[in-house]
Amino acid sequence: MILSSAIVLTSLFFNVALNDFDSAKYKADGEKIGIIEIIGVISDSKTVNEKLRLFREDESIKAIIIRVDSPGGGVVAAQEIFREIEKTVEVKKVITSMGAVAASGGYYIAAATNGIIANPGTVTGSIGVIMVLTNIEALMKKIGLIPIVIKSGDYKDIGSSVREMSDAERKIMQNLSDTIHRQFIKAISDGRKMDTDAVTKLADGRIFSGEEALTLGLVDRIGNLEDAIKWAGKMANIEGEPSPVYAPEKKKPILDYLIEYTAGKLKSHAEYPGIDVEYRYRPSPKR
Repeated sequence: MILSSAIVLTSLFFNVALNDFDSAKYKADGEKIGIIEIIGVISDSKTVNEKLRLFREDESIKAIIIRVDSPGGGVVAAQEIFREIEKTVEVKKVITSMGAVAASGGYYIAAATNGIIANPGTVTGSIGVIMVLTNIEALMKKIGLIPIVIKSGDYKDIGSSVREMSDAERKIMQNLSDTIHRQFIKAISDGRKMDTDAVTKLADGRIFSGEEALTLGLVDRIGNLEDAIKWAGKMANIEGEPSPVYAPEKKKPILDYLIEYTAGKLKSHAEYPGIDVEYRYRPSPKR
């Protein structure tokens, strides 16, 4: 039983690797539209930016679609992708196709492209910054643990989970959040060519449907991925039907997939301690 389970598990990961790394999907006749998917929480920019550079430098790729289905994620990761898109739009057209969710950092990235198309029910917006901290001081006292912290400055352990946050520390953290929030507003204002005051009025963290976002100027069209492909084809002056292609994935050893899969499962069940500053749509749990 154990042996058969191991064989099934190995076969599963082997098949996943084969499917993910089918380089044939990058081969197509005619003029091509490159599609880059951003799915799930945005925690790293490396893979997306590598694909952007690949499509940007490939003359057979006439335009690029960023397919976003994400609630956002890390601030810096979103900012790095935004910057790479800025470089790319100087060379060829880039548009965003929004899936079920393209909120916060997902919208931040979209704002850098030449145009945005959303479904009527796409959840978007959530223009804001969130920092989630957990105080476990009471729990530690209950189980008899006493933290000992040695620090070189008053604020070295700011955001500590083992003590109450002081008013001075709260002001520092709020200032950090406000500063990064202003960066978000400026990115949308610059990318979407919108008045800063108009963006600010919408930047209180609220979410919008794709239909609402259209009336507010946050997106340009309503439609699905197929509509986005046709729009990109027109932008790139492609005659006839454009051929959509996806960037090839880098091959990895099966062991790497096992490790990443396990780490992903663990992360989905527990948040790492520390201060996470995010452009992310993240509803608070009920108390």
